[in-house]
Amino acid sequence: MASGRRPPVLDMTPEGEFRDTAPKPAGTFDRVLARVGGVAVLVALAAGGLVFAALAVLFLGIMLPVLLVAGVIGAGSIWWRLRRARKQGQPIHFVVIRR
Repeated sequence: MASGRRPPVLDMTPEGEFRDTAPKPAGTFDRVLARVGGVAVLVALAAGGLVFAALAVLFLGIMLPVLLVAGVIGAGSIWWRLRRARKQGQPIHFVVIRR
């Protein structure tokens, strides 16, 4: 062995396996990248939430006219049947079917 060198340190577990070397401490660039990455994840989550909210508003905007048209048609149908039944002198019965 060379006299100026220290021998390598073999760090082993009690089971006889080698341990990994200790990681190097994070530098300034690594810390900056971690912060920027964290902010980027928060911005992505906020943007995803806004997209979800926009899709919900779009869905409501599409379904509201369908709901109104179906309600008007149903109310008109009931009104027409009641009107026709009153004209003919038939009693008006509302039947609720339960299962």
